[in-house]
Amino acid sequence: MIQRTAKPASSLVRRTCTLVAVAAATLVASGCGGSSDDATTFRVRIDNVGKAYPYVKSGAFTTPVGASAPAPIGPGGAYSFNFTAPRGARLSLATMFVPSNDFFYAPDEAGIALYDAGGTPVSGDVTAQIRLWDAGTEANQEPGLGADQVQRQSATDTGAVDPNRNVRAAPDTFGNLPPVAGVLRVTITPGANASFTVRIDNVSTATTLATSNGARQAVPLSPGAWVVHTAGGPLFTTGAPDRGKGLEAIAEDGAPAVLAASLATDTGITVPLSPGVWALHTADDPLYTFGQIDRNKGLERITEDGDPTQLAASLPGQSGLVAGAAFNTPVGAAAPSPIGPGGAYEFTVRASPGQRLSLATMFVPSNDLVFGATGPGIALFQSSGAPFSGDATAALMLIDVGTEVNQEPGIGPDQVQRQSAVNTGPSESRPIGLVSDAFSYAATGSVIRLTITPVP
Repeated sequence: MIQRTAKPASSLVRRTCTLVAVAAATLVASGCGGSSDDATTFRVRIDNVGKAYPYVKSGAFTTPVGASAPAPIGPGGAYSFNFTAPRGARLSLATMFVPSNDFFYAPDEAGIALYDAGGTPVSGDVTAQIRLWDAGTEANQEPGLGADQVQRQSATDTGAVDPNRNVRAAPDTFGNLPPVAGVLRVTITPGANASFTVRIDNVSTATTLATSNGARQAVPLSPGAWVVHTAGGPLFTTGAPDRGKGLEAIAEDGAPAVLAASLATDTGITVPLSPGVWALHTADDPLYTFGQIDRNKGLERITEDGDPTQLAASLPGQSGLVAGAAFNTPVGAAAPSPIGPGGAYEFTVRASPGQRLSLATMFVPSNDLVFGATGPGIALFQSSGAPFSGDATAALMLIDVGTEVNQEPGIGPDQVQRQSAVNTGPSESRPIGLVSDAFSYAATGSVIRLTITPVP
């Protein structure tokens, strides 16, 4: 089962919860297929081959509200973008203070919390959390007049190098920086199903920025990039040089494409795998039957909460069962836990020709999904009678057990990493089958690898 903890149990999973399961003793039945004379011991290994993603969602805002093409926004203009985000997530963004060499607006490294301490979505004006920053990539000239600023430069990246290479609060060296709230307003509006709309309004006027030549001007804002994250510092580190990932292109030229592309590479849903159950059998469907309702024997505990105890305990006496048990302790670990990317479970089975293998492990960032095989299970012997050896991942698929209503993977509030208690999501009773809903899922082989190896 999953126990909520004050700190993440593993930096690999990066979640404030730990999956814990109690080991189940191997169950043995006699007289089920084959004979001991032709039995083979197999090592079964389940690897989490997925990627640990630091960011949940990301993108660029480029086209002003009501416009049909990318452009900066002047007074009265606005950008708007939408996303979904789980509890605990924060938002960071960056947009250029255009009449500068390398100034940009952004929240501090921690970002803007999208939920309060009680889990209620944030709503309203969050401009107070936005600051003006100096990217430290180009020497500063007077805002609104500098010859190497984007509105006047002869080509991109023409200014002198900043003698202070560190990202820092923008210095008011020339005494004419307007207050943040005098240039932009950022509002967040929550919607249904963990969705949010962010709007950036340019509230400057033709007199906002005063320059030393006695003139006044508005402060345009550039297209920018945004990212939803749980760890701090996705865009920059205060007091450290720019990372060379594209922030400079926004801060100097108002061009978000490079930063957005860099963020996209590290954006996605990390998929831990839970402790699970395996069964060696001669009859089909030892754990579930496609097209039928869950049997209420403990599969729901795995598929909703990552707890294999009940299902493992229900196996003895089942017709056609040869052996079965829970797997719960990762390779190299001393205690039960889920496996994040790079982790693995291993167990051994001794089987004879005609006996097959089935298993179930939770796709953790879901409401009730597991990886498993079809009813007949995985053949451990070839038609020639020779033991199977190699990658058996193709036999696995993502299965919806139909006990809880699906929510967006990695986002849903009733999923095990975020739920307030076990079994809190809206229940349903649908036939077991392949997952089929409106959401997107990674290909099975990009998350899990199943390897079966005969042991001499």
